[in-house]
Amino acid sequence: MAGELTPSDLAPGLLLGTGVELGEAVEIGANVVVHPDTRIGDRVVIEDGAVIGKPPRLGKRSSAPTEHPPAAVIGGGAAILAGAVVFAGAELGPGAIAGDQSHLRERAVVGSETVVGRGSAIDNDVRVGSRVRINTNCYLTAYSEIEDDVFVGPGVTTTNDHTMARHPPGQALRGVRLRRACRIGGGAVLCPGVEVGQEAFVAAGAVVAANVPARAVVMGVPARQVREVPDEDLIERWQ
Repeated sequence: MAGELTPSDLAPGLLLGTGVELGEAVEIGANVVVHPDTRIGDRVVIEDGAVIGKPPRLGKRSSAPTEHPPAAVIGGGAAILAGAVVFAGAELGPGAIAGDQSHLRERAVVGSETVVGRGSAIDNDVRVGSRVRINTNCYLTAYSEIEDDVFVGPGVTTTNDHTMARHPPGQALRGVRLRRACRIGGGAVLCPGVEVGQEAFVAAGAVVAANVPARAVVMGVPARQVREVPDEDLIERWQ
């Protein structure tokens, strides 16, 4: 792919691939790389050292789809901060932020006004809704779905493989489902396939091995329900 990158005088050290679409009033820092066919909307901010449209390179045993992904798409008013990497096929919605050193894999979709915190990783084929807050050093595993207004505390880890790579070839992996406005406390671990219901609350450090009902407050290892989220804590009271 290096042969398809050309130095540009739009910013110091900028390399642009063939077919890149740049909107109006895009701000570009130093030493940015934008790979071929990437589409960047108006008023996007790209900080120093960011890489956009990076093609995936999969290991021989990777379970991720091998077809070449489409172009990366960056919505108007979004920001890609210093050292962030946005793969080909990823979509960052209008007004969304990919924080410093964050990592968005191929076919990851991040909705409008969502913030991905520093060092957090959004794996391949993850769908994140709008206004989601993903804090520092989180990992959202492949094939997960995060609905609108979810809060993901710092250091949260999600998983999608009960066998830890001892499954038969072709067996589907199971990401997590975080329903609208649920909240996941710092350092929590979510096991493969679990669903956290709408407006549920997972306490810090919990290990979630079973589905969490809507509005349930769970804590512990393994996580168990201790009460319900009160009416005054529902997101409608805070919007």
